[in-house]
Amino acid sequence: MAARRSKSKKQEEPGFLDALRALAKEKGVDEDFLFDAIEAALISAYKRNFGSAQNVRVVLDRHTGAYHVYAIKTVVDEVFDDVQEISLAQARTLNEDYEEGDTIEIEVTPANFGRIAAQAAKQVVVQRVREAERGIIYEEFMSREGDIVNGLVSRVENRNVFIDLGKTEAILMPAEQIAGETYEHGDQIKAYIVEVKRTSRGPQIVVSRTHPGLLKRLFELEVPEIQEGIVEIKSVAREPGMRSKIAVWSREEDVDPVGSCVGHKGLRVQAIVEELGSEKIDIVKWNEDSAKFIANALSPAKVVSVAVNEDEKVSRVVVPDYQLSLAIGKEGQNARLAAKLTGWKIDIKSETQAKDDVLDESMSEVAVESDASFTAAAEDAAPAEVE
Repeated sequence: MAARRSKSKKQEEPGFLDALRALAKEKGVDEDFLFDAIEAALISAYKRNFGSAQNVRVVLDRHTGAYHVYAIKTVVDEVFDDVQEISLAQARTLNEDYEEGDTIEIEVTPANFGRIAAQAAKQVVVQRVREAERGIIYEEFMSREGDIVNGLVSRVENRNVFIDLGKTEAILMPAEQIAGETYEHGDQIKAYIVEVKRTSRGPQIVVSRTHPGLLKRLFELEVPEIQEGIVEIKSVAREPGMRSKIAVWSREEDVDPVGSCVGHKGLRVQAIVEELGSEKIDIVKWNEDSAKFIANALSPAKVVSVAVNEDEKVSRVVVPDYQLSLAIGKEGQNARLAAKLTGWKIDIKSETQAKDDVLDESMSEVAVESDASFTAAAEDAAPAEVE
């Protein structure tokens, strides 16, 4: 049974409530969450400032903004702890219906509690709003892991690049930066969200310029046929800032997947090349036939034949003698990227080398003609290659 509560000495504070509700709406925070937090803060403030060990409850009126502090006591026959207990005789001076064992509330709101209460309320509102904002930002960007963000370089510290995303910042660490790229304050930059971490200082959004997913998402943004689901990106391989390969396939026979990604006069792919710091991009056609796909992956080199071991995903590719260096690429780059793109181990031989090479009996060899492919390079570099 509760005690009768004394008449409030506090004036109504509708301005406070209006401001609190407006703030909750603006920040997307549940206002009841703020009310509960303020009540908890007022309890702490009361105990801290009035040296009370009492078990108290604070009620913040949702309509008037008035607050009341109530001491909670148990009705006992004989009082041993006057902080937690009240005698039956004293309790019945408040209400004659009280019985031993009842819990009653007695208002103990201090006359000078207003300033302390206002300060405590302000502190907790600021803190909880900040926490709620961080939570909202965390949830928003957690759902965008694997997506691209577009922001402005705000600062560079210890080679870490901080990107202003509006509501928060992302961090581009040295390992995620394209070699040779420079980042200046105010530069506009696109990056791939690798991870979103929850920290005591708010969400930490880790982004990358080197992740293969960045190339994939850039094509998805630039090519309508990919957005519509007509053209599909089957795999991507990158050596960031140097060269990449992307394998594409069309669900519709009359739609050329390579041509869709290239765009009219190469405009679609050229925009991506420029975004990635003049990284060369080979666009090849995916094929469910492993030998055909391996041959396409070695673009721009021409292939004579491909032998494959499907169980071990090992292949031997034969190219014309004059194409060997092109197939392998500078420092083996073309061969490495083709292996990453296909998921196969690729051994490249010239026709002359293949004559003296004994083919493993577990391999089946077929003559292969590569499908058309496209290699895009920066406009001020060597011309783009079409095969």
